[in-house]
Amino acid sequence: CFLDYTTITGLWALLLWPHLFTVSVPLDCRDDQASLARCPSISQEKLLDRVIHHAELIYRVSEESCSLFEEMFIPLPLRLQSNQGGYACITKALPIPSSKSEIQQLSDKWLLHSVLMLVQSWIEPLVYLQMTLDRYDHAPDMLLNKTKWVSEKLISLEQGVVVLIKKMLDEGTMTTTYSEQGAFQYDVQLEMLEYVMRDYTLLTCLKKDAHKMETFLKLLKCRQTDKYNCA
Repeated sequence: CFLDYTTITGLWALLLWPHLFTVSVPLDCRDDQASLARCPSISQEKLLDRVIHHAELIYRVSEESCSLFEEMFIPLPLRLQSNQGGYACITKALPIPSSKSEIQQLSDKWLLHSVLMLVQSWIEPLVYLQMTLDRYDHAPDMLLNKTKWVSEKLISLEQGVVVLIKKMLDEGTMTTTYSEQGAFQYDVQLEMLEYVMRDYTLLTCLKKDAHKMETFLKLLKCRQTDKYNCA
């Protein structure tokens, strides 16, 4: 069974996955890296640096995952077809600008909440992607592991951004009360080619959104140090 992406306009869920493996320093907030719950105990500057580093790694691994999937399962003509459109990203409906000029105009509050929306919208689709990749013949372990790693680290990034919102915006307790505007639907009639292209679209969109997360956080960091010279 596979998801019908066209009905998805937003997915907001907190799914806690066990630690599968670690390829970087986790986004733990105490110096001994014991618990994310300790994030309020470290400085705002240090937390922002860790969140940025986490976002950088998520983007890098998502880019590697997309390239690996492309090499394994997507011939060149289908890559061109995907680039020409027809497969909408699941975050398309989110009120997040894409142009550089619009992004520059976002307030610090909107930058942070945009990152949080993007992170939360990808948690559940990545769970789906892990299930579908397990059904592929000859799917390399490296691809499966990278996807699991991103899924796990998005949870960690979400927690760090929530605490950062509390610290920088002084908004008190942050709750994730977004309503689900779409639901997963399974279609047993899908052809193999169709669901391969949908998974490819999912990975491509994840890579783009991970880059947005990194860009927004780095812009926020720049504003803390050189407010009038951030491009």
